Amino acid sequence: MNKKIVVTQNLGLSEDQGIRLSKIGDVKFYKDLPKDESEWLCRCQEADIILSGKHWAKKAMLKLENKFFSFPFVGYGWLDIEKCKEKNIIVAISPGCNKDAVAEWMVGFMINLLRQQYLFINMAKEGSYAGEAAKTIGLRDKKVSVLGKGHVGSKVGKICEAFDMVVEYFVRGDDLFKKTQYADVVFNCLSHNPTTEKLLDDNFFINLKEGAYFISATSDEVFDTDGLMHALDSGHLAGAGIDAGSVSVGDCTNLYYLKLARHGKILATPHVAYNTDITNLICGDMMIENVEAWVNGQPINLVTR
Repeated sequence: MNKKIVVTQNLGLSEDQGIRLSKIGDVKFYKDLPKDESEWLCRCQEADIILSGKHWAKKAMLKLENKFFSFPFVGYGWLDIEKCKEKNIIVAISPGCNKDAVAEWMVGFMINLLRQQYLFINMAKEGSYAGEAAKTIGLRDKKVSVLGKGHVGSKVGKICEAFDMVVEYFVRGDDLFKKTQYADVVFNCLSHNPTTEKLLDDNFFINLKEGAYFISATSDEVFDTDGLMHALDSGHLAGAGIDAGSVSVGDCTNLYYLKLARHGKILATPHVAYNTDITNLICGDMMIENVEAWVNGQPINLVTR
C-alpha cells in the first residue's frame, strides 16, 4: 500500500524533486500557505508523511499522531521530543542545508559593520565629503570567536581564515569567557537546545572585549536581547548584526524584528540569512532523502525515535 504524503505549502520543490517524491507514494502538493491552524491540520490529517514549514507545525503538530515529518531546516529547539514520542511523531531535519548561505550572510554582516559600507555606498549628496570619516576597521589579524563548530560555524571560521583573521572556536565543555574575552568579532552559531538556552546572557555581553562586535543568525532563545542592547547602549560593544531567526521569514512587521531594526547600533534582517537558490535545492533534496530512508527502513537525520 502506497504511503500518503502531503507537502503542506510551497516549499520550493523543483519539478524533478516533485517527481522523485511521487515515486515514493501518493502525494498531495499545496502551493499556498495554510490560512490557520485548522487548515494546516486538515491538510495533514490523512497523510502518513508530512513535509512542512515550521510555523503551523510548531503550533499544532502535537494534535496529530502516528506521523513522519521531514523538515527543510536545521533548528529543532522548539520541539517537545518527549511529547512527540508519546504521539509516535517521528521527525527528521536537514542538518547543514543552510551552512553556505548563513555563513555568507554572517560574514557579510561582519564586513558591513567593520568597514561601515552602509554609510558610504551611493554617498552622493551634493557637497558631501567623507574624508577622514571613511577610515574603517580592516579584517586582517583581527581575532574572531566562533561559538559552535558545526556546519555553519566551521564555514564561518574557514571564510574568516581566508581574510587572515585569527579564528578560535567555542564548543561544549569550553570556558565561554576564556574563548571570547579577546575577540574583536563574536559569531553566534549555536543551535537552540536546552544546553544553549539564554547561554549568552547580560553577563556574557559585558565581559566581551570593549569595542567588539556580535553577529548572530540563530534563535534569540540562545542570547539575551536586552543584555545585548544594554552592552551596545553603554558603549561597551561597538555594534551587532542579527538575522532574527525566531520571526516568520521576511516579516518586517514583527515587533521583535522592529525592536532590533530600530536600534542605532544593530543591523537586522527578518530571518532571511538562509534563503538562497542553493539552500532551496539542498533542502528539497534532504527532505526527500529523509522520506526515502524512512520508507526503506533505514532512517536518517532523526531527532525523535
